[in-house]
Amino acid sequence: MRYVLVAFALCAIAITGCNRKSDYDAIFKNPVLYSKTVYQLNTVVMGNNFSPIVASRNYTYANVAAYQVVAGGYPDQYESLAFQLRGLKPTPLPDKDKPVNVEFAALLAFCKLGEAVTFPAGSMKDYVDSLKKLAEDHGMPEDILNNSVAYADTVGAIVMAWSKGDHYLQTRGASEYTVMDSPGRWVPTPPAYSAAAEPHWREIRPMVLDSCNMFPVQAPYKFNITDKKSDYYKQVMESKNAIDSLTPEQIHIADFWDDNPFKLNVSGHLMFGTKKFSPPGHWMSIVGIAAEKANADFGTTVTAFTKTAIALFDAFIQCWDVKYEFNTVRPETVINKYIDANWRPHLQTPPFPEYTCGHSTGSSAAAEALSSVFGDNFNYTDTTELEFGIKSRSFKSFRQAADENNWARFYGGIHFHHSCLVSTVLGAKVGDLVVQRLKMKKSKSS
Repeated sequence: MRYVLVAFALCAIAITGCNRKSDYDAIFKNPVLYSKTVYQLNTVVMGNNFSPIVASRNYTYANVAAYQVVAGGYPDQYESLAFQLRGLKPTPLPDKDKPVNVEFAALLAFCKLGEAVTFPAGSMKDYVDSLKKLAEDHGMPEDILNNSVAYADTVGAIVMAWSKGDHYLQTRGASEYTVMDSPGRWVPTPPAYSAAAEPHWREIRPMVLDSCNMFPVQAPYKFNITDKKSDYYKQVMESKNAIDSLTPEQIHIADFWDDNPFKLNVSGHLMFGTKKFSPPGHWMSIVGIAAEKANADFGTTVTAFTKTAIALFDAFIQCWDVKYEFNTVRPETVINKYIDANWRPHLQTPPFPEYTCGHSTGSSAAAEALSSVFGDNFNYTDTTELEFGIKSRSFKSFRQAADENNWARFYGGIHFHHSCLVSTVLGAKVGDLVVQRLKMKKSKSS
């Protein structure tokens, strides 16, 4: 499911064509439109080269804003996230004397926060204008349109004010990571030798977690490259030998879950970058695929996106705390220095410490969130990577997908498999906490 042209995509969801009047309610109740809107933010995130960690923040605040509109518009069906998420205060219900189109307002609130949290002004303007034009073309009365815009702005302003208290701006001016070339410690990796990404992300306010280190994690294997019987030496050789003999299927798995938002390609003196969705962006795409297959309604779709985004956000905070507690070296560095100077991983090594694995932690957390909405045994085909020239993969459950991601980071040569296994357990704990603590869709008996 790819969305190439915004205007075409918006027209395509119309029930009987773009020129029909007075069918605006059906147009905006179509949940596919919400997934398309998330996709638009996904492309903006990709275009701006945001790291996966920062991207998780964009998706979370945007989805929370949309969800709060839905919860306000349908208070008998959905619980507000106020006081469930750390620091979030109540957002008002719509004025009974000023009718709104809840779904239209939710889309606008999503776009408002998606743009405002990190991006330069205007990043989503054309898309927002197209949504307003869609409303006008399909007969939305002027008062409902204006009321909906105003309600989206009201909720969006509250969520935006809340976002400013998460310590993000303070971490922009924090001290950089100190590189020390000591045995076993992370140092920048080729080809870009970029500085360590987000060394202060543990300081970001969590959504649901009690703290950045709520779930204790065992220490990684002690660095020991001289003793061939040590666990550390064994995992290093396991990684080298695996990458030296990858099968076509293993290569496909690694490439499918690569999700490198900016790969630096080097050919002689020529350097150029290629972009793909980041790990959180990939899982946002999976949510849309699952929601459409499940024929989920608008509110359930927004709930699925929001719960998954929150799980990813907190998973990165927990993971980044571990990363910068242990500061462990990447396979590429240790193999090049001690075993084979010419060895290269299959994937490009990202610029932060090895233990634990961010993609594995986030994927496992996302799988728990999605399983709570769509079930444990949800068959789906993930078409996310088609636009990047990588064929699709099918899964019997979200947890199976997360487990495959485990192997993907190992097959890519950028993580030791032990790290991925520990990360999967860690991510599942974060995801389960989100599922257990958040009360979102009300039961019919409540």
